[in-house]
Amino acid sequence: MSHPPKAAVVILNWNGKKYLEQFLPPLLKTSYAGMELIIADNGSTDDSIEFLQTHYPQIRLIRFNENHGFAGGYNRALWQIEADYYVLLNSDVEITAGWLEPMIEMLEKEPSIAACQPKLLTWHQKNLFEYAGGAGGWIDSYGYPFAKGRIFDHFEEDQGQYNQPGPLFWASGACLFIRARVFHEVNGFDEYFFAHQEEIDLCWRIQLAGHKIWSCPASVVYHVGGGTLPKGNTLKTFLNFRNNRIMLSKNLPFSKKLWVVPVRYLLDAVSAWKGLLSGDGGYFLAILKAHLAFIRWWLFHQKKSVFPVKRNGTLQGVFKGNIAWQHFARKKKTFSEIVGKSN
Repeated sequence: MSHPPKAAVVILNWNGKKYLEQFLPPLLKTSYAGMELIIADNGSTDDSIEFLQTHYPQIRLIRFNENHGFAGGYNRALWQIEADYYVLLNSDVEITAGWLEPMIEMLEKEPSIAACQPKLLTWHQKNLFEYAGGAGGWIDSYGYPFAKGRIFDHFEEDQGQYNQPGPLFWASGACLFIRARVFHEVNGFDEYFFAHQEEIDLCWRIQLAGHKIWSCPASVVYHVGGGTLPKGNTLKTFLNFRNNRIMLSKNLPFSKKLWVVPVRYLLDAVSAWKGLLSGDGGYFLAILKAHLAFIRWWLFHQKKSVFPVKRNGTLQGVFKGNIAWQHFARKKKTFSEIVGKSN
């Protein structure tokens, strides 16, 4: 390509100096000529800024005085960046050689695809799919997200079973490749989410606007995961349950919303009581607080959220069933067992 499309790789950093030290050197060796690397600092209180200014003065740095969360931080950063494509990359991701070109090639060849993700594998055990997105995100009829290669806490070994690119419901925010014009067309992330499931909500709105989300397994990256809020953190539980409820309320058609949202309340109650009976009172309280927070949002704060700009798109990557029933009751462990090998 004589004039390659510009791809802005944007890392949203919050107290992540140790990851910048580790993962910036290989990232700077990316061969794609049209890449610009940008660090957006989300009000870090460690010495990330000093480290960057001392060792990487050539990297463009956008600074915020406070932590706006994943959603707000990226919105504020991307409004300041001109590019054909945005690549939202977590600071705890290790890239591989040639990671960027396959995603650019995919979107250049197919204008209907607005966003895609690489294959995400676990950095600590590089033969396993990673929690944050595996080989691409799906969702079930009740709003439970899952991924190719990861069903709840079961992680499949990568044996090439998901090496075929294909449609998704959502692409992981750990490494999200997206057309800049589409990001702005749908008004970016919903900042009310702060963090967690904001990329699922974004991809849902992108699909409703008539665009597609795809997997690009020819690109591979390794994700550490849990660097900001580790697994089991009650704030993470709260945000996941609250944001999922808000997402369903915003994006489902009215006819489905009438039954899906109440059913999810019942299913969440079962999960909360199971946690309490197993001795995890924090998990129980986090879900209770999430339900109350959703009611507050519904009554008082809907105007603060970002709603779909259109509703005429066809959704792909939806499993017409209950992933929890398939996994916990029917003991199905893998994506292929539940959804089918053809997908």
